Amino acid sequence: MRIDVVDNHGQFTHLEGRALRDLGIETETIDNETPPEEIDADGLVLSGGPDIERAGRCGEYLDLDIPLLGICLGMQVIADELGGSVGSGEYGGYADVTVEIVDDEDPLIGSLAPETRVWASHGDEVKELPEGFSLTGKSDICGIEAMSFEERDLYGVQWHPEVAHTEEGEAVFENFRTICE
Repeated sequence: MRIDVVDNHGQFTHLEGRALRDLGIETETIDNETPPEEIDADGLVLSGGPDIERAGRCGEYLDLDIPLLGICLGMQVIADELGGSVGSGEYGGYADVTVEIVDDEDPLIGSLAPETRVWASHGDEVKELPEGFSLTGKSDICGIEAMSFEERDLYGVQWHPEVAHTEEGEAVFENFRTICE
C-alpha cells in the first residue's frame, strides 16, 4: 500500500506525509509537475497550497484511475477541473470550524458523523459541486466543506486533517487508506 502526497506548496504538506507514515503507509511527497505516467501509487493526496495557478499537473492526475483525496486547494483543483466552481470565501483565513457531516454513509468522512471540529482556511472554497459529486460536509461559514464522487474514488475536504487542531484528522487518512485498498 502506497499513497503519495502531491506537493502544491502548502505550509502543511509535510504533515500530510507524516500522518500517512504514522499509520504505517508507505508514502513519498512528489512535485506537482511530476508526469502522470511516472506516478506509481495506490492513491494520491493533493495537498493544500496558496494558489490554484501553481497546482502544476494536478488536473491530469484525475485520470489515473486511483483514489484521490484533495485537501483544501487540492479539493478546489478537483472541483475546478471537473466543472464545479471555486471562489473567495466570505470568512477568509484559518479558523476552528464545526463541520456537519451530511452523509454518514460516505466512505471518507461518514464515520465522523454527526459533526467534527476541524482547522480550515476559507480564503477560497468550492462554491458549486462538479457533476457527479455529492455534498458530504458543510458548516455555518462554508456550504461545501467536503465532497465525494464514490464511483470515481474522488474525495475532497476543505479542512486540514493533518494538523493537530483537527479532532479526527487521523480517521480521515485511515478511511482514505481503506478506500485505496
